[in-house]
Amino acid sequence: MRLTEKSQVTIPKPIRDKLGIGPGSEVEFVDRGDVVVLVRKPPAESTDDRRRRLDAHLRAVAGTLDFGGLTADEAMNDLRGPRDDLDPR
Repeated sequence: MRLTEKSQVTIPKPIRDKLGIGPGSEVEFVDRGDVVVLVRKPPAESTDDRRRRLDAHLRAVAGTLDFGGLTADEAMNDLRGPRDDLDPR
């Protein structure tokens, strides 16, 4: 493969197809010592998409944490100890 005068190169179609890239796709060149690897960057995720993914995860894990009857404050005290600056005992 030869570079153009502008130091450009055409990515062969089988490679573009394998990576699922086309015009407008974002790619990265990753330096791995003696080799440089072309990697497809995933498309940017919108705020709404991130929120939907987080909501779905929270629904999936809802009710899976058992505090054994402890309140949230009691559980936090068990995990990190009481906060002397807020609740001196």
